[in-house]
Amino acid sequence: MDAPELGSKVRRIIEKEPVWVSTAVVWEMLIKKGIGKLKIPGNVDQQLKDEGFHILDIKLDHVMALEKLEHHHADPFDRIQIAQAKTERFTFITKDKAIQKYSGLDILSSPG
Repeated sequence: MDAPELGSKVRRIIEKEPVWVSTAVVWEMLIKKGIGKLKIPGNVDQQLKDEGFHILDIKLDHVMALEKLEHHHADPFDRIQIAQAKTERFTFITKDKAIQKYSGLDILSSPG
């Protein structure tokens, strides 16, 4: 993966471990693509699969976890990803300081 902004530690982990991308990420990307804020050529989900990412669908237990989620962050796309990571016990890679405030969330801080 050629993404120097992630930092060497994060890149090493991504190269070795399966990386899950929430359906919410794809949803948000398509919204931003549609309004011209993000340039993505071609089919987004196919590109993610071609790069070896796994897609994590939003399930009812992820949505139900939102009820108990602290309110450090208002963005609904971020909140569902946090709920998914907590429910699935996944490590969340982010540079967002607000997301890093959540208890019970395994965080890997990205310097990018």
